[in-house]
Amino acid sequence: MRNRSEKSVLWFTDLLTINVAWIIYYALRVRSGWIQVVIVPEFILPMVFIYLFWVLLFLIVGLYRPWYASSRFDELTLLFKTVTVGCMLLFFVIFVDDEGRSDATSTRVLIVMYWIILLVCAGTGRLLLRSMQRRMLVAGIGVHNTLIVGSAPRSRELYEQVKKYPALGYRVVGFAGFNSRRAGPGGKGLRFLGGIDKLPTIIAKHEIRDVLIALDSNDHSHLLDIIVKCNAPQVGLKIVPDLYDIISGQARTNQIYGFPLIEISPQLMPPWEEATKRFIDVVVSGIVLIAGFPLWLLIAILIRLDSRGPVLYKQERVGRDGKRFSIVKFRSMQHDAERAGPRWAGKKDPRVTGVGRILRQLHLDEVPQMFNVLKGEMSLIGPRPERPMFVEELSHEIPLYTRRLKVRPGVTGWAQVKHKYDETIDDVRRKVQYDLYYIENMSLRMDFKIILSTISHMLLGKGH
Repeated sequence: MRNRSEKSVLWFTDLLTINVAWIIYYALRVRSGWIQVVIVPEFILPMVFIYLFWVLLFLIVGLYRPWYASSRFDELTLLFKTVTVGCMLLFFVIFVDDEGRSDATSTRVLIVMYWIILLVCAGTGRLLLRSMQRRMLVAGIGVHNTLIVGSAPRSRELYEQVKKYPALGYRVVGFAGFNSRRAGPGGKGLRFLGGIDKLPTIIAKHEIRDVLIALDSNDHSHLLDIIVKCNAPQVGLKIVPDLYDIISGQARTNQIYGFPLIEISPQLMPPWEEATKRFIDVVVSGIVLIAGFPLWLLIAILIRLDSRGPVLYKQERVGRDGKRFSIVKFRSMQHDAERAGPRWAGKKDPRVTGVGRILRQLHLDEVPQMFNVLKGEMSLIGPRPERPMFVEELSHEIPLYTRRLKVRPGVTGWAQVKHKYDETIDDVRRKVQYDLYYIENMSLRMDFKIILSTISHMLLGKGH
């Protein structure tokens, strides 16, 4: 099941189960006659607000993330924790409301009844949906094309294990070895597709979504090279751990149906932090665009008076998961600045206009990118997006460069506050290190730190 279809079905399932839980609760509380009701409460309006409350809470904790062969028990456990916390919040709101109106508070025990009803309804809905998805995976519907990377014996062994667990959703199309001579026969049903030097081509040709790495003990030195070559957008990497790694406690594994796998580069931020980060992006970008409109209008007039050409400058960039989009900036260079071809800006670049130099020093040329932030193409904080030709070039020259494409690009970032503008390939290498550090340590705390550093740069005119 495609991610978009899965989310649509999941949203509909929650719409149905949450509202059914409310209908049952309302019927027991008001219509059954079992509980004395002084004033009959409204039905429709509270149901709408309650539904929106739960959807927001489910979104924050990550209950709308792609499921794909994950543990149903883990999801139900998370659902239990979320519903419990949510009902405690509702209990608190009801308590404050009752105290404010001096009403009797004995009926607050009804929240326990609602908690049980919602758990049963939402849990049953999700369990039925996930069971249906599991049956679809077993039937071969919605499975991911999967590549095994490793020596022939380990690849055959892993292939036989994967075949025992069709609910994992892996359709193994073949394996890749270290070279043709070392690969050897793959065995029945397992094709040799090429050496690891051909991994990018193999992944693109066979539309690979998951790569399972099974290495011999003497091949572990190749692991980084394999990760670099498989670091394409929307490709999941998993390693079959050595027994020594497991018993020594050096590897944290996920077990699905008893099948141990180490996931490389899993969730970068907790779901609630990711949801909060996106909320901050929307709020801050909206405030900046609206509150600063008179200043942006003045800047537009100054740009037009200073040099010929459009006020805004658009340029194609590569975003999250390799998706391309048009970045928007105030034009700070001459209109025909790249007539000789794209190149990085120098420290005293003659192409920069008078107004443009001031805009760059104050970082005000980046303001129109708030439109990109509102559209979800960018975030306030993240690695800066590069042009497609530079991404392709740098991906070959810098290991793990495409790892930057795992997150939404930003208007500013850790590399921008720690290093100067890119002028050479060495500058890019240095900034990639900062970007990778940010990706590995993403948090709201770090985002706030970067925002404060960026504001400091703007006030001190440290832009380039």
